[in-house]
Amino acid sequence: MSHEPIRVGLVGARGYVGAELIRLLAVHPRFELAYVSSRELVGQRLADCNDAYHGDLLYTSPAYEDLPQLGADAVVLALPNGKAAHIVQQFDEAGIDPVIVDLSADYRFDPSWYYGLPELTRARYDGQRRISNPGCYATAMQLAIAPMRSVLEGPVQCFGVSGYSGAGTTPSDKNDVALLRDNLMPYALTGHVHEREVASQLGHPIEFMPHVAPHFRGLTITANLHLSIAFDRDEVLARYHGRYGGEPLVKMQDEAPWVSRIAGAHHVALGGFALSGDGRRLVVVATEDNLLKGAATQALQNLNLAFGLDEVAGIPLEDAA
Repeated sequence: MSHEPIRVGLVGARGYVGAELIRLLAVHPRFELAYVSSRELVGQRLADCNDAYHGDLLYTSPAYEDLPQLGADAVVLALPNGKAAHIVQQFDEAGIDPVIVDLSADYRFDPSWYYGLPELTRARYDGQRRISNPGCYATAMQLAIAPMRSVLEGPVQCFGVSGYSGAGTTPSDKNDVALLRDNLMPYALTGHVHEREVASQLGHPIEFMPHVAPHFRGLTITANLHLSIAFDRDEVLARYHGRYGGEPLVKMQDEAPWVSRIAGAHHVALGGFALSGDGRRLVVVATEDNLLKGAATQALQNLNLAFGLDEVAGIPLEDAA
């Protein structure tokens, strides 16, 4: 097996997720950054902006049609929704076929792209070179719900709260610290893209109610599952441990996890597992760092998978034991 570096280009390097992915790639045993693209930071030294990186790269801003000529083995698109298709088209027209990991929602409903939630979709990976990274909320919701999918009755309700980093760096009410102070800001209370994403992946209706809170990073989902048959708690736990017992980036606990304890961690925490008296209503709480397992860490999992590496290579696991 070759041990040559695998060159990764990053388009959209200025945002919070881009910065986290740079930190992970900077210390990865096989990947190295080929270029980092940001119109706002063009010309600045990457090492001056990200303390994990110690090389000589500068931020650049190549035209999208020039990206296929830059020689990367993989390209990560960390751009807002609606931007990916034009870039993908440039590679297709140039006949150049790197692995492309798109962090936006643009290809999450496209069956020709691998939907990269490895804990649930690993068996569907068959060498695809186009990978759609799941949404942050969608990751937590699916992992909370999937072990009970076969016994669900009626829609699953999910109440979500995220830190304001989930709203990105473009100024808006949802990342305005003054507006968020002492506040919980509801938005997109029906039809959120992650609601549709989870419903599509699980083949089951989801009712998702997201909110933004004053903290910076980390999200929590409280999932309310109605069940077609009665369960006791041991039976529920057996399903979750059976599904995730060997997964290094899913951690289960008896008590409901706190979002304040997930910031900076690379796993999803699942807990609570509260049953109603009749055993036919289950409430599960999931937390994750929306910038890591909700985005950058998952992108690295998918890159590792695409290049035949250990899926968690370069991902710190001390918090996911």
